[in-house]
Amino acid sequence: MGAALGLVYDRVRWEEKALVAKARSKGIPLKVLDAKNLVLRLNKGNQNPQETFGPVLLERCISHLRGLHLTAFLESQGVEVINPFKVSEICGNKFFTTMALERAGVPTPRTSITFDADSALKACYELGFPAVLKPVIGSWGRLVMRLRDEESARDIFEVRQQLNDSYTQIYYIQEMVNRPPRDIRAIVIGGRIVTAVYRHSTLGEWRTNVARGAKTSPYAVSGEFEEVVIKAAEAVGGGVLGVDVMEGDDGFLVNEVNSTVEFRGASSATDTDIPGAILEYALSKLRR
Repeated sequence: MGAALGLVYDRVRWEEKALVAKARSKGIPLKVLDAKNLVLRLNKGNQNPQETFGPVLLERCISHLRGLHLTAFLESQGVEVINPFKVSEICGNKFFTTMALERAGVPTPRTSITFDADSALKACYELGFPAVLKPVIGSWGRLVMRLRDEESARDIFEVRQQLNDSYTQIYYIQEMVNRPPRDIRAIVIGGRIVTAVYRHSTLGEWRTNVARGAKTSPYAVSGEFEEVVIKAAEAVGGGVLGVDVMEGDDGFLVNEVNSTVEFRGASSATDTDIPGAILEYALSKLRR
């Protein structure tokens, strides 16, 4: 088949196993590398990076910062990375994502960002209680907290002030959207929705992350939903993306866009060959 695709990871999840298995079943040459074992030599130390990584590479690192730095290096060496640096940079930071969506006119939850606990409390009053506090960088619903009232907000903000982490001093706060106990995950590849699923939160858990036990079921894509999702994907630069959508009182709201999308839940709820679609998209880049 000629030149091999590359895939780099830092932890083997279900998704990476599925991509490798699909590549093998289709006879697609795939170079699989552990990012933790790589030495990236600057100053022209890499004679031919495409021999090591392939001319087109799927960046599948769990660590946003590891993947972002790796992508920056590989793009400087002429390797085409899925997704590109700019897309990963935007999607890896919730504030950057929200700004990109707002610029494109994509409906999102009302959001404020502050850099001080007192200002964060003011933002909560403007948005209204309950509100939601999120880390600007993070996944799987970790450190996403519901601020029920002023007392709980003050307690949480006080803890964050004591943490020796510059990111915790960024207060990214959103309104608590009145929605069903679910959201919708759309998998977008190359500018089209290949599948979409509901993610239903479990009893006693308001977050809808599959990593927190959310259950998935098929979602029938409508014209309005498709328009919002494709617009969101274009706003961050396109590629292979997971677009998370909530059903608000006034219509669909895009909550997040994921650049290194996990699709185990979507695969379990639909017959869509997501790994095959991702590999075909990567091969289309290789054929150009």
